[in-house]
Amino acid sequence: MAQRPGYIKVTSETPGICNTFNTINERPVDDISLEFFYKPHTITLLAVSIAAVICTAFIRDEADVQDNIWAGMCCVVFFFLIISVLAFPNGPFTRPHPAIWRMVFGMSVLYLMGLLFLLFQSFKTVNAILYWIDPSLKDFNIDMDKEYGVNCSDVSLERIWSHVDVFAAGHFLGWMFKAILVRHFGILWAISVMWEFTEIAFAHLLPNFIECWWDALILDVLICNGLGIWVGLQICKRLEMREYKWVSIKDIHSTSGKLKRAVLQFTPGSWTHVRWLDPTCTYMRFFALCQLVIFWQVSELNTFFLKHIFEMPPSHPIVALRLILIGVIVAPSVRQYYSYTTDTQCKRVGTQCWVYGAIMVTEAILCIKNGKELFERTQAVNIIIWFLLQLMLSIMCVYGFVLWHKYIQNGDEVSRESSPIKSPEVGFKDHPPGLNKIQEIIGSLPSHKETSENLKRRNVTVKNGGLNSFTHFDIVDMCRNIVILYYSLVSYSLYK
Repeated sequence: MAQRPGYIKVTSETPGICNTFNTINERPVDDISLEFFYKPHTITLLAVSIAAVICTAFIRDEADVQDNIWAGMCCVVFFFLIISVLAFPNGPFTRPHPAIWRMVFGMSVLYLMGLLFLLFQSFKTVNAILYWIDPSLKDFNIDMDKEYGVNCSDVSLERIWSHVDVFAAGHFLGWMFKAILVRHFGILWAISVMWEFTEIAFAHLLPNFIECWWDALILDVLICNGLGIWVGLQICKRLEMREYKWVSIKDIHSTSGKLKRAVLQFTPGSWTHVRWLDPTCTYMRFFALCQLVIFWQVSELNTFFLKHIFEMPPSHPIVALRLILIGVIVAPSVRQYYSYTTDTQCKRVGTQCWVYGAIMVTEAILCIKNGKELFERTQAVNIIIWFLLQLMLSIMCVYGFVLWHKYIQNGDEVSRESSPIKSPEVGFKDHPPGLNKIQEIIGSLPSHKETSENLKRRNVTVKNGGLNSFTHFDIVDMCRNIVILYYSLVSYSLYK
């Protein structure tokens, strides 16, 4: 794989690098086992790419104009992705290989450029482009969509089972994926419940938002969303409990072991404990989380409005590919947003998160611009109430989670489990005086590097609450260690 010239291997042990903008925007690769896949191959890649283009350009049949246009577009995308591998940042992930996440960033930039191009076209021109891509769209009408809000009084097991279709499975998988990204039970349930209010508010514009009460509450919220959230959080729990000690594939001698290690390359290389909320977080972190909840609703709305305005069936490949692309883009974007929100070492939002924000806004503008006839029927009261309700509920939910972490959740669990710092269990008993014991006590305390690293992860800086971000358990532990050290010094003096 290609790698940018001037690459410097930086590990998580390098001072001043971990939990900074450089880490989330261009994460270094730790413990490279196969040097070949991480060495620069820029000249080789250039030669192979040019040879492939020359062969394709001279060998293929050029009789069909439409095929020529498709071939040219594919070649442009191909070379743009190669440039992405050479020039774009890795993002916060390096598994299975940084080049893959550079291409993901490249695809997100291409998608944004395509949206900006469509933004300056008329509705008729956009439809003509879509019909050129897939002529079968001419025969589809949005009224042909399946209706879910019909005959709601007929509640039977057979009727409920008829609503369990491929979209129910999509709901489940989608929420499982969201749970793996967000990793917070309360925030996920807040987004899930608030989405039902969103469907009610926009049901007069999007007919497929009209659902029976049992479909919305039982199938959507409790079964599909709830089960997806639970499964996703269980996966996170298992991944968090794993011990991440990777062995080089060169040090594994059995064939089955090498195959297993190759497959495990597609799993996370490490797992970061996520702590969105802190009992002493500042208002900026509080409102950043409320903003995340609202933006998530807008991003979901874009999917349905794009499909409705440009009249595409839910199962169309364009809709499916867009969902897959957005899902892959969201993964590093959420990680970068989390670091920007909670880590004051990070002064800028990651580039992938920035691009996704631009994509979300551009999609919304594209829907508003080309859906004039649809939005003329907008009931302004519904939209205003929806917006105020979203704002109020997001603030209430986030504030409720802060109170939960502060007062209800067990204090020792918050201090020792939710925080990366776990103080050593030391006491006054069985501490004989002497220099050896002093060295033992000092050795048991966290090292300067470890303390600095833990403080960074704990966000003990002015932006997220300053020194107030210490819990009372931290102060007690710190005072206890000082007293132990003082007691040992006095004992050593008397003994001497």
